Amino acid sequence: MKYLILIYSAPETGERPDPSADPGELLSAGVLADPVNTLTVRVGRGSALDEQLTGYLLVDCDSRTRAAEIAARIPGARSATVEVRPVMEAAGHEM
Repeated sequence: MKYLILIYSAPETGERPDPSADPGELLSAGVLADPVNTLTVRVGRGSALDEQLTGYLLVDCDSRTRAAEIAARIPGARSATVEVRPVMEAAGHEM
């Protein structure tokens, strides 16, 4: 099954994802360019948190648990948001 691992981080940290950590299941990875006008704002811990989608990994692995293990190895996962989402086929079925 294919999963897209989305990496979000705060722009002020200057932290960028490192897609070079290659699990065997890796199909594609990328670091997104610094967006000038794009951001996501979440409210947490009583104040607004400014996060941006900064990169992604596309993996093909046996289970959601394995995809989560890969996501947990991303260095920014300790301080940023990392989302694991199944990829849908064009017909609307999970791949």
